[in-house]
Amino acid sequence: MAPLVEPSVDTSREADDIKPQKESYPFEPHWHHIIVMLSIHVMGLYGLVFLTKAKLATLVFAALLHVVGAIGITAGAHRLWAHRSYKATLPLRLLLVSFQSMTPQNSVIWWCLTHRRHHKNSDTDADPHNIHRGFFFAHLGWLLLKKHPDVTLKGRTVDVSDLWNDPVLAFQNRHYAAMVLVFCFAIPTVIPWYFWDEAILNAFFVAGNLRLLITFHAACLVNSAAHTFGYKPYDRSIPPGDVWSLSYLTLGESWHNYHHSFPWDYKASEYGRYSTNLAAAFIDLMARIGWAYDLRSASPAVIESRMNKSGDVALRRRY
Repeated sequence: MAPLVEPSVDTSREADDIKPQKESYPFEPHWHHIIVMLSIHVMGLYGLVFLTKAKLATLVFAALLHVVGAIGITAGAHRLWAHRSYKATLPLRLLLVSFQSMTPQNSVIWWCLTHRRHHKNSDTDADPHNIHRGFFFAHLGWLLLKKHPDVTLKGRTVDVSDLWNDPVLAFQNRHYAAMVLVFCFAIPTVIPWYFWDEAILNAFFVAGNLRLLITFHAACLVNSAAHTFGYKPYDRSIPPGDVWSLSYLTLGESWHNYHHSFPWDYKASEYGRYSTNLAAAFIDLMARIGWAYDLRSASPAVIESRMNKSGDVALRRRY
């Protein structure tokens, strides 16, 4: 598993949040989340037992589901709803909310609330997955522990009323558990079993659980690895970096120094190469058929200005 430039959402960083804050409260386990995460990992890793038993068609199907689920997170929850970097028609919104339900990372509304909190108070105690609390904390630990008080306190200023007013998102939020059962587990299990006579356990554990685990950790790497490593050609003062090698797994979400510099850009990257940004390719495809519109992006002049002002001089040349 961010700031808006919408008038209804304050994206400014408060002065006392600029410097990294040290640990100021005890680690308290969140037992419900721990049980859920443990279950996901046990079931996912158990899928490795069935990996060599599954048919090639099932393996290809599982890889396709990873891409589809990641599109639901990247093009849907992240770029469309959290950042409002483009607009979508009803058919596309229905499609994206279904895709996002394949990767149970909470409903779109709650996912976006967490992400907007992350951008508004990035890398401080009010950031739900503050990288200054450690790589593991940013990757997974923040889900296993109770929130820092600042996450809730300062998070109250983050507005998600625009999301609650979307009937598609409100429906998903009300019926989230049922949608996860259908899109994350039932469909990945039934399709291989019905269409190419795959053993039902192979389909359930490989296309369902193992695929889910891979997609989950790919998303988590954006919070951990992309806030630890990478180049900083746009803003050298912030932890997020551009990690090109992760872009294939995350469908273009790891150009993170760029994204935190221009969070409203629908590409989340300066580059137009679809091979490293499948989410942008999907959005462009949807724009061609009229389902996506009002795509927002930073102009070359604005990008160059930001690089000259705050970027790492040694990385001015494209890498």
